[in-house]
Amino acid sequence: MKRSIKKVAVLGSGIMGSRIACHFANIGVEVLLLDIVPRELNDKEKAAGLTLEDKAVRNRIVNEAFTSTIKANPSPIYSKSFVNRIELGNMSDDMAKLADCDWILEAVVERLDIKKQVFDNVEKHRKPGTLISSNTSGIPINDMLEGRSEDFQKHFCGTHFFNPPRYLRLLEIIPTVKTDTSIVDFFMEYGHRYLGKTTVLCKDTPAFIANRVGVFSMMALFHNVKDMGLTVTDIDKLTGPVLGRPKSATFRTSDVVGLDTLVHVANGLKENCPNDEVKELFEIPDFIQTMLDNNWLGSKTGQGFYKKTKDADGNKKILGLNLDTLEYEEQSKSKFATLESAKPIEDLRERTRHLFLGKDKAGEFYRKTFLATFAYVSNRIPEISDELYKIDDALKAGFGWELGPFESWDAIGHDKVAEAAKEAGVTFADWYTDFTNSDCETFYRVEGGVKYFYDVATKSYQKVPGSDQLLALSTLSEDKVIWKNAGATITDIGDGIINVAFHTKMNTIGAEVLTGLNKAIDLAEKEEKYRGVVISNEGQNFSAGANVAMIFMMAAEQEYDELEYAVKMFQQTMTRLRYSSIPVVAAPHQLTLGGGCELCLHVDKVIAHAETYIGLVEFGVGVIPGGGGTKEFALRCAQEFKDGDIRINTLRNRFLTIGQAKVATSAEEAFELGYFRRGIDEVEVSRDHQLARAKQAAITLADNGYTQPVKPKNIKVLGKEGMGIVYVGANSMESGNYISEHDKLISEKLGYVLCGGELSEPTEVSEDYLLTLERRAFVELCMQRKTLERMQSLVKTGKILRN
Repeated sequence: MKRSIKKVAVLGSGIMGSRIACHFANIGVEVLLLDIVPRELNDKEKAAGLTLEDKAVRNRIVNEAFTSTIKANPSPIYSKSFVNRIELGNMSDDMAKLADCDWILEAVVERLDIKKQVFDNVEKHRKPGTLISSNTSGIPINDMLEGRSEDFQKHFCGTHFFNPPRYLRLLEIIPTVKTDTSIVDFFMEYGHRYLGKTTVLCKDTPAFIANRVGVFSMMALFHNVKDMGLTVTDIDKLTGPVLGRPKSATFRTSDVVGLDTLVHVANGLKENCPNDEVKELFEIPDFIQTMLDNNWLGSKTGQGFYKKTKDADGNKKILGLNLDTLEYEEQSKSKFATLESAKPIEDLRERTRHLFLGKDKAGEFYRKTFLATFAYVSNRIPEISDELYKIDDALKAGFGWELGPFESWDAIGHDKVAEAAKEAGVTFADWYTDFTNSDCETFYRVEGGVKYFYDVATKSYQKVPGSDQLLALSTLSEDKVIWKNAGATITDIGDGIINVAFHTKMNTIGAEVLTGLNKAIDLAEKEEKYRGVVISNEGQNFSAGANVAMIFMMAAEQEYDELEYAVKMFQQTMTRLRYSSIPVVAAPHQLTLGGGCELCLHVDKVIAHAETYIGLVEFGVGVIPGGGGTKEFALRCAQEFKDGDIRINTLRNRFLTIGQAKVATSAEEAFELGYFRRGIDEVEVSRDHQLARAKQAAITLADNGYTQPVKPKNIKVLGKEGMGIVYVGANSMESGNYISEHDKLISEKLGYVLCGGELSEPTEVSEDYLLTLERRAFVELCMQRKTLERMQSLVKTGKILRN
């Protein structure tokens, strides 16, 4: 049966329900969001003379919950315009509308009796064949089958989203004994391809996979932190980005999630996992119980492991909880020799091994925590999963780990783990003995572009399902690499398309990356077997922009000729991306700032991941976009001029986008800010499918008879007509103390370039003319002391200085 999802009903508008509704709206699905009817009027309704029969009252709960959700930061929705895809209602008046829905998703309070009441009501209205699922995080899915019809049972499944649903990629699929296998397959495929999730098929075990292991790791730290002699700040420093995990690390994550939520899951595991070999870790430590009693639950109560406060001068500061005294105090900076020596190691796998082998207290911490985790996950097979890759997938997608536990085990090396385990007296599950006695050296291996995992049941390598259907740079064999240098790698990804990937720190663009881009164009233009270029990478971010440290060094040394040459090379490379004889497609994701944004502005087509945060942010370091970005906005501004329009409004919008360093919070918002082009650039929700789609876009452009574009010589700029508005605006902003004197100077330089310089009237100019103006303005700003101060601040502290 061919099945499509056009309309989804979400029952329950709490934190999860509202956000799940938003994510379905993100991908273009019509959504019906329902909640219960209030039992009594509130004071505001009484004052307005309303009754319990008024619609505003009957929809109050869903209206208030949804309004709060839309105001949340970060936003659960790609674009405010998508809110119109969601219809609000209640579960008394609007249940008949379920008959029009293709999928009914229950997300009410975590009580089985209430869920059963909801399902009783659903059965009265859903049409046969409609998918239905529960978003429970802990109630056994099979317990929900009681009293349900055969058709309901056949089409019912657990679909556990992680909060926030837009940003966390995990979707656990938990079938019951009655779920039709075709329904399971559909949920797995739809979640992956259309919702952009990592779908993990789970057994109906307590807390399923991700929370079982993730909450274990946090509870283990709660129990051991005092014995280790480490503070909450120490632990967060040790378990954050250095390990390839979120900045919130351990204790900040607890504050965000809510201590009560974590304890709820831990209590559930304590009650429902009597045979867990470390079940004592799910007991609540005394200091956690005290925090619960004091209502120190984290962000939602204003304090948890951390507390925001102000000093005597009114400056904000964050205090950390002393776990011995349970008093909040200023936290000293955590310093460990192992962490310092790990900083230069860019490769996460190498860095993980280095941390594990550290000789100081940090090294001891890593050995203890890694060994405990490795032992725990080894014992969860086959209890929570028959295949180890599912545990890795769940932890990476649900908790934001870059490496899953079995991947970390491989990275450290089984020999080193064995030595440390023997010394610490840690043992692993029996199946691991079979693994060590086999010819297998790692849990994972890649052959012929396909990823394989060690299968415990067969004691052999098996293909990771679906890995042969995805295109990923990490699984391509070394012989596909055509060329590489210190900053970029060019890979043959098949069908005549080559890929350029960056691998500098934060994927910043310097000389090595520019050389790689030019080399890729050379290859594609000169060799008959190639016909297109894709620019993508598998880093955390697509690109944080140009190498500011390099620019700062040249500017500080007053090497202005070299600086101008470097800027010119950047401009020429960006120009070449547009005016080559072969199509060039970019596939950005996450941070795509400054020079990374300029690159996307110059390619033939962008296939952006939905979570692309793109913007021209050069103002923050005291300059204007100098890699063709300012020129490109002048060009796009000219293309938007229409006869009879007030041209100044178009110029103002473009000016403010750069002048306010606006960064799109999603790929959809990038269209609204003018970074992407409607009808040309596209959005891909699934990160796993992005590269294949970008490759296909390049193939399509080539197949359709790609012709090298011609440089425009008729770009209309407004000259003094536009500059007058810019200068007046900058002066008034400075007078009102909204911007500094230096901001005013940068604004004037930006306006000068966007308007084409000292032209007495609107004039048509060439692209090269604008690039020259842009380059000169960039270098002149680099000569300013305050610009150097801004650059120095960013290079040394990572912070933007407003001077």
